[in-house]
Amino acid sequence: MAPALRSPAALAALSDATLARLAAEGRRDAFSELVRRAAPVVGDLLRRMGAQDALADDITQEAMLAAYRAIGSYRGEAGFATWAMRIAGRLYVKRRRKEARWRPMAEPVDPGLEAPGEERRSVARLDLDRALQQLSEPERLCVSLCHGAGMTHDEIAAALQVPLGTVKSHVNRGVKKLRALMRSPSHG
Repeated sequence: MAPALRSPAALAALSDATLARLAAEGRRDAFSELVRRAAPVVGDLLRRMGAQDALADDITQEAMLAAYRAIGSYRGEAGFATWAMRIAGRLYVKRRRKEARWRPMAEPVDPGLEAPGEERRSVARLDLDRALQQLSEPERLCVSLCHGAGMTHDEIAAALQVPLGTVKSHVNRGVKKLRALMRSPSHG
């Protein structure tokens, strides 16, 4: 049974699990509060994965609709934003696969990128978003799904339809490159 109408401030004070329960009972204002909390985080993750602003906004909206339809399955084990990021990550992968412009198996590994070179050293303090843009697309996607959306390597392999070892390689190589990019440029 849904409690009496609450003010926006009262809704904002509730936990994600409570809001999700209220939303599952039909309280749209409760779901709106969940979206208010999660949508910016989801959009940021999608941009880090390589989505342009318009695509990130579209997939964020699509992920929120999918979350609304599945709100009864939200168990509250993680924050709603984390749950929504997993949904968005899968939707992004599905969209990329559908566009057929991305082939994670086809990209050759550039051994010159394993360690930062002179160009990498000249970039003093890259923030994470800029550093992620330096990764290959498969690395950026796998690192973002793993560390941003909280997906396991097995889940990423299933979503991308690539071997588990490929996912592990992209994540490990991507994290190694990020660490190198985030270090002081005067030390290689």
